[in-house]
Amino acid sequence: MKKLSELRVDYSMKENFNLEASPQNPMDLFKDWFSEAREKIDKDANAMALGTIDKNGFPRTRFVLLKEIHENGFIFYTNYTSQKGQDIEDCNKVSLTFLWKDLEKQVRIVGAAYKVDREKSKEYFHSRPRESQIAAYVSAQSSPLESKDVLKERFEMATQQFMDQEIPYPAFWGGYLVEPIEIEFWQGRESRMHDRIVYTKKYSEWIKTLLQP
Repeated sequence: MKKLSELRVDYSMKENFNLEASPQNPMDLFKDWFSEAREKIDKDANAMALGTIDKNGFPRTRFVLLKEIHENGFIFYTNYTSQKGQDIEDCNKVSLTFLWKDLEKQVRIVGAAYKVDREKSKEYFHSRPRESQIAAYVSAQSSPLESKDVLKERFEMATQQFMDQEIPYPAFWGGYLVEPIEIEFWQGRESRMHDRIVYTKKYSEWIKTLLQP
């Protein structure tokens, strides 16, 4: 077995992009890359690492799923009382990172998170599989759990309670829109000569900068 220090990948993608050819709006480039990821990656192309800052100033990162590309940013859904929800309530500065390893591409996003409209959250909640709705309804996400049996019992009770009716939309659950102020695109290249372009928002305009690998 190789030593940890010896583990490395030689990136071999021939594709490259440059500052002049890239679109002025990074959302256009993201949509192109994301479309390619959906076509070529079997699952979880919409998985993204969400970074938040807790009340003690420490970063916390976990994976969530992108559910909508909005003209103003990126939307995901969660329990507002969860750890991530509490972090965003205290400090709404967040980061998102997409890694599409098979494409040798990465996108890093920095921005601010805002709750989406309640009706939009409610509409999405009821579009989810029924079991997912019940799970969200009964789980106090991130809170200590006495045992798995307790949560299973809550799930079964709710399943019976709402057998022939719509699952009530829980007010503690909903979406966030992350409005970016910076988006960096990374493309792996041979000999570690990677391509990197960062877009920085200045007022209402995006400024493009080529970065060294």
